[in-house]
Amino acid sequence: MATTALFRDDFYLSTNEAVVTAVHADGGIELDQTCFYATSGGQPGDTGFLERSDGSRIALGPAVTGATKDIIIHRPLADETVPIVGETLVAHIDWARRYKLMRMHTACHLLSVVCPYPITGAAVGEDESRVDFDMAQTIDKDEVTEKLMRLVGENHPIFVQWITDAELAANPGIVKSKNVRPPTGLGRVSLVCIGENSSVDSQPCGGTHVSETQEVGAIYIAKIDKKGKENRRFRIRFGAPGSDA
Repeated sequence: MATTALFRDDFYLSTNEAVVTAVHADGGIELDQTCFYATSGGQPGDTGFLERSDGSRIALGPAVTGATKDIIIHRPLADETVPIVGETLVAHIDWARRYKLMRMHTACHLLSVVCPYPITGAAVGEDESRVDFDMAQTIDKDEVTEKLMRLVGENHPIFVQWITDAELAANPGIVKSKNVRPPTGLGRVSLVCIGENSSVDSQPCGGTHVSETQEVGAIYIAKIDKKGKENRRFRIRFGAPGSDA
């Protein structure tokens, strides 16, 4: 049974009431609706807990997708009890962790604006993220950091627009990733837009993001690794250059 992914329309939703629709043999739990983001597109799934009617909690590891992308599995940690099908409970995400991931994922989008090259890989982390670009030239990490912080400080609005799968297929150039295609098959695809009228950026992405660039906070490029003749890996961290020395 498909899960209604509430985070798609509200990145800031941190809790919701839900009904258990399935419990897998390995303990995985399906809900009729959830604010939990499932691991996808380089962003880790949300962690948190499920609150039962008696106040007890079921601690959860990172959420994942099921047999299809529209099924979200909530995975209890080892030795946790599991609910029964039909039970009503309340899902709570670890908001502090999710918010850091939202800020980091947004920072990755800003980096793709500063470095307008095809993306060959990416991974969003709580304290460090990486983005790989198909590029051969050398670039100064401090210069990139300065440009990133300029975009952050300008406080551009960030919002989502929806297009159909057919519209995405008709405009393949809006996809920045060279190797990974945006998730389709759900009938619609989200475009994460930055700036008034998408003046800064617009690209398909199913992840979660903050509502304005200033929320990203202080970030910097800690390192640029050469991963082949035409591949560069940028490592983004929170804070100011030298703060982790």
